[in-house]
Amino acid sequence: MGSEGHGPETRPAPSPNGVVPSAVWIGGLSRLELLCGLRAQGVQLNTAAEALFADLRFVSRSEPTVVEIVAISVFELGFPSGATYGDITLRALEVGLHECPLELGPHLRLQFPEQADSADGLPLTHGRAPGGSITIASPPIDDSDTTPKGFYLRRVGQELWLRGYWSGPDHVWSPRDLLLFCRGGVG
Repeated sequence: MGSEGHGPETRPAPSPNGVVPSAVWIGGLSRLELLCGLRAQGVQLNTAAEALFADLRFVSRSEPTVVEIVAISVFELGFPSGATYGDITLRALEVGLHECPLELGPHLRLQFPEQADSADGLPLTHGRAPGGSITIASPPIDDSDTTPKGFYLRRVGQELWLRGYWSGPDHVWSPRDLLLFCRGGVG
């Protein structure tokens, strides 16, 4: 992503050594511009991510803004045995964290190419987040089982991924799952 309109004095600093940045720019790009930017950087998308981009309810704000973000594990939120998404987001609210807008996933993927490699030697996972992935905690577009619920970021070797996922309300997230929340509200 270019720096048009974003002066160096206000641009979030790049993350060192794969550490999740503490802030990210969102807005200022349409869904199509986000998708083109991802493709230009060689970011891989799965079918669920493509479906989210195709959904007209996925919107990107017109004005760019910086959002403070926090990556935190389900365990760190106080769930040593895991928890449902509803319980996770309620606890996050109690500690001042909020769900992110859906657009944050693609914006973060564009701004965070240094993500640590999440290849953990395991085969593809089904029904759980892959090791090393970062799930963007965002409200789902709808409650339908056929609509993907959100995005997660993953790096496997040199390939950057923005993947969509499906998850029901009864799904128990693992204590090791890493979710990304916004600190404070997003205007």
